[in-house]
Amino acid sequence: MTISNAVTWFEIGTEGPDEAQRFYGDLFGWSFTEEGTAEASYRTTEARGDGIGGAVRGTGGAGPNYAIFYVQVSDVAETCRRAEAAGGKVLVPARTNPNGLTLAHLLDPAGNRVGVFTPPPAA
Repeated sequence: MTISNAVTWFEIGTEGPDEAQRFYGDLFGWSFTEEGTAEASYRTTEARGDGIGGAVRGTGGAGPNYAIFYVQVSDVAETCRRAEAAGGKVLVPARTNPNGLTLAHLLDPAGNRVGVFTPPPAA
């Protein structure tokens, strides 16, 4: 099943990933799986019920804390073009990770950050 133009992932970036994991775990009963490295913590939590999955990413203090949602789209580059035409900005240009996932970060005209992504091709 192909999902398009739907929010399907969230990410919380923080210099305190242990504290964020504890907070969201205690508050919502979420459990996390470490998928990062010692240098780059990335802790995922699975979708529950009708919710979406997401992650806590350790920033190591390299940038501000943030919370962002990701919309799954069919074409990241085209979505970036359309965002700029609609008055938004591309903060992080489209890039493809080694696993084949393509993503970008956008800024809407009101200053809110949103991510867009296309999953890796099915194997």
